[in-house]
Amino acid sequence: MRADRLVATLLFLQERGRVTVPEVAAELEVSERTARRDLEALAAAGIPVYSQRGRGGGWSLVGGARTDLTGLTAEEIRALFLVAGPLSATPELRTTLRKLVRALPSTMREQAHAATRAGVVDATDWSRNAVTADAAHRSALQGAVVDGVRVRLGYAGVGRPAGERTVDPLGLVAKAGVDYLVAGTDKGLRTFRLSRVTSVEPTGEPVVRPPGFDLAAAWRTLSGAFQDGMHAVTARARVHPDTLALLQRFLGGCVRVGGPLPDGWTEVWVDGPAAKALAGHLAGLGAGVEVLEPPEVRQWLARIAAELGGMYAGEEPPAPRGR
Repeated sequence: MRADRLVATLLFLQERGRVTVPEVAAELEVSERTARRDLEALAAAGIPVYSQRGRGGGWSLVGGARTDLTGLTAEEIRALFLVAGPLSATPELRTTLRKLVRALPSTMREQAHAATRAGVVDATDWSRNAVTADAAHRSALQGAVVDGVRVRLGYAGVGRPAGERTVDPLGLVAKAGVDYLVAGTDKGLRTFRLSRVTSVEPTGEPVVRPPGFDLAAAWRTLSGAFQDGMHAVTARARVHPDTLALLQRFLGGCVRVGGPLPDGWTEVWVDGPAAKALAGHLAGLGAGVEVLEPPEVRQWLARIAAELGGMYAGEEPPAPRGR
């Protein structure tokens, strides 16, 4: 992770006073090319770092300056460690946090430690399934994005066996606790859910970035197209008062609630990706929802009801508890 390396490089400079590229490479266990690039990145970022050529030369902090992060306010430090703390399960991030703590003024270290203990990330859903990618895959993709290296990506799509494709990693996006890779492919920009990544193999070839590429703008376009597909069909329905809260819990933002009807039911509009899929979602609510239109959704509901009736004909429903 480059942020980790930059902090480590800066602290190494601070400790030694003057360092050479081979010394930085050996200390951080990276190539000399990477070490030189990180030193140049520090200088470009405004850190008072300069290089001196010739015998006895190397890289130094101007005037022996020390960068101990005292430019950060207490609130900024708290915000930084609150964000980083829950992610510190990985060895790389634990190392980063330790180095950052050592660089803080002593009066702020206890607050930083407390912030790292203020949150936890649970990487499983309520079905106990992992919802985040393997840490090694995420780290490899982050490195490929930062270093600009094309990768062969092992990926298992929904209902498909894992396959391999060559992609240009352009950025990582986190949406509602789920991580995605935005990458260039032979079919244009695509998104890949990290939890479905099975392998990452750098090819050594440089990434091809679209001219003027902006990750935030690209994500808005890609996610917008996906969301449009999720709202391709809209059903108008009436919902029993006892079922309305359950409908909203199941389908969330796909439900728009209207006003009450004369019979005490509520008018709603429900979005879905297709008539069949929408009917499947609503069928589980039984007679608590009546779809009024469109006809396609009503027809699919009738078909589902007939299939289930044929399969479970003669079955007696369980008696309500407490009677």
